[in-house]
Amino acid sequence: MAAGGQNRLFDGLFADPEVAALFSAETMLAQFMAFECALTRAQGRWRALRNAERAVALMETVRLDPEGLAARVRRDGVPVPAFVAALRAEMGADADALHQGATSQDVMDTSLALSLRGVSDLLDARLSNLLAQLATLTNQHGTAPLMGRTRMQAALPMTVADRLASWTAPLERVRTRLPEIRAGVEHLQFGGPVGVRAPEDDAVAADMAKALGLQPPGPVWHATRDGVVAYGNWLALVSGSLGKMGQDLALMAQQGLDEVQLSGGGASSAMPHKQNPVAAEILVTLSRFNATQISGLHHAMVHEQERSGAAWSLEWMILPQMCETTGAALLHARDLLNGIERLGTPTA
Repeated sequence: MAAGGQNRLFDGLFADPEVAALFSAETMLAQFMAFECALTRAQGRWRALRNAERAVALMETVRLDPEGLAARVRRDGVPVPAFVAALRAEMGADADALHQGATSQDVMDTSLALSLRGVSDLLDARLSNLLAQLATLTNQHGTAPLMGRTRMQAALPMTVADRLASWTAPLERVRTRLPEIRAGVEHLQFGGPVGVRAPEDDAVAADMAKALGLQPPGPVWHATRDGVVAYGNWLALVSGSLGKMGQDLALMAQQGLDEVQLSGGGASSAMPHKQNPVAAEILVTLSRFNATQISGLHHAMVHEQERSGAAWSLEWMILPQMCETTGAALLHARDLLNGIERLGTPTA
């Protein structure tokens, strides 16, 4: 769950179950298993591992309980050693075929790449739908008059289309950037203990990437996290752009201005005459939350030599929260735009 922590009362504000599922323990273990199966098959093809297919068939029947692995994570600092040990215990004589040439970070980073692929697909579809909503609003209300405001003071007349353009353009730009951002994270990690992949393992890595539907592997990125940070920056651009839209709508909804009419506003416990622009306000909250996470993600770039346990695990705390926060913001934005009944300066 995102900024609300574990308190389910706040799920309606901060949570995105679809994004959260992409980072769940169950999803992570399934991705670990996919990595190990792809590795063992590739070792069978390129390294003449004779029991590869039998070992993969066994792995595909194993179901591991996340609760049973969690106790070791506190000691090991990463879930992979417990996962590999439990899997080997289930495989008997074929356990030697497992995890050959890989290290824990190979498994974890490839799992991250798979999760981010799912996140990107989801967010891209939501962005597309949101841009279509904004286009519809422009067609319906774009010619209506609106007072342009600078530094929150009345400036010169404009139209609703002018205001909507300031919401639309940043979202179009950020969506255009997504393919490049995805290319920086959606690739296999396979570098072994110190992040130096032997040339003879390039074919194994390429085989694995194809099996997992990831980009062909380039240089090992164990300690070079610029792609991950760029992805976080992209998330903050999405949520920040939505935050600007939410801030505008919250101000437009002020009594006395009434430049927008929204359905489904929030109630006050003390003042029944109020209808609070909750969805608009929460877009501002979520954008500010992501903005504060960017600093931490940049700290996660600073790895000592070939791997840092501290910097690396900082990503695990921050990036899933940023993904879920951005997903939640897109859901709130969708509902907010759906609730717009009128835009523009009210006429007498």
